[in-house]
Amino acid sequence: MKKILFLLVIIIICTTNIISIADDIDEEQEETINKEEILSASTNAENIPIINSRSAIVIDRTSETVLYEKNAYDKRKMASTTKILTAIVVLENANLKDVVEVSKKAGGTGGSRLGLKEKDRITVNDLLYGLLLRSGNDSAVALAEHVGGSISGFSNLMNEKVKELGLKNSHFVTPHGLDEDEHYTTAYELALITDYALKNEKFANIVNTKDTTIYINGQAKNITNTNELLGNLNGVNGVKTGFTNGAGRCLVTSVTRNGHQIICVVLGADTKKYRTQDSIKLIEFAFKNYEYVNIKEKIEAEFKKWQNQEMKKIIYNKSINNYINYKLGEIKLNQIPILKNNIKDIELEINYKKELEAPVEENTPIGTICVKVKDKILVNVEILTSEKLEKKGILEYIQDFIKNYNYYISIGLQNII
Repeated sequence: MKKILFLLVIIIICTTNIISIADDIDEEQEETINKEEILSASTNAENIPIINSRSAIVIDRTSETVLYEKNAYDKRKMASTTKILTAIVVLENANLKDVVEVSKKAGGTGGSRLGLKEKDRITVNDLLYGLLLRSGNDSAVALAEHVGGSISGFSNLMNEKVKELGLKNSHFVTPHGLDEDEHYTTAYELALITDYALKNEKFANIVNTKDTTIYINGQAKNITNTNELLGNLNGVNGVKTGFTNGAGRCLVTSVTRNGHQIICVVLGADTKKYRTQDSIKLIEFAFKNYEYVNIKEKIEAEFKKWQNQEMKKIIYNKSINNYINYKLGEIKLNQIPILKNNIKDIELEINYKKELEAPVEENTPIGTICVKVKDKILVNVEILTSEKLEKKGILEYIQDFIKNYNYYISIGLQNII
């Protein structure tokens, strides 16, 4: 009987350990997705994506236009895609040449690993490659302890960055993304974090690396990127894979085609194959169904038309000037992606003040040009005064009276007669 109980205890312990390790499995040991499957999914992508992933979003990087979303604002666990923020915090707070001695805690971290052991020595630079290519949880802990002093100290830095970016629905507890109740983000905010990270040249170069050689204790080790789309789908240049039991399969992808870059986020797919297929469907949907329209050109043409036809109708009260000139405010975006079927529905609407009372300072907004598609506002651009509207003084009123004296007299005689 004692032997049976002993065996049961051993089975429970082993099972518990397996579940714990499965919280972030080795991405390299997941089901393999071959290039032929990826190309097939790309060719057969649906116009209106139906996806398995619980949450997803596609955004255009330049305009931050949302091209597709599914539950994109719901809080969710995000597994190893956490390491996008981990990397950017490290890049902004550490020297790449620093040598880190791996602690017992870092060396003992389970799940997806670079293969570090206690007292190993490795540079921050190589740890970052281990973090983002190999998805090493041990790399994440080593970096966190080096930069933040501890996991909690580093988490504070992560949340400070979240606050700096103006994100309201993200909170980070770990540098690797193992499941924690208070560790979450949304597909939308993860896309914004990725957009910010990609502005860092070093980060962008790392996540666009298919394989590389790093050095642990001076010994070479070759590592390969876990991102199944990198090198297999046209234009993919990053970013990060992820999986835990709580988060499901996750993938953040950056794609550039014809000078336009999008970020695709899928969270909570049931299998690696689903996350791959979902990402491809969304990427192809974005590039096949959206067209980049030169909005700046349209706004400038509408403004010129307004100058020729409407501007002269403005009435100026108490002013020295009979009229003044105007200019457009900043047009932040030259081009905006618009669904091809909606391009015919683009409307430009101008609203402006019909009367101005002096004085009015230069650069004062007096109206807007609004670009809309089916009542959805895409862009608002201000119409500004390009010079000051001067107010009349007593001298100007006297001069006006003298100038118009004969007119006033004639009006008075006519009234008497």
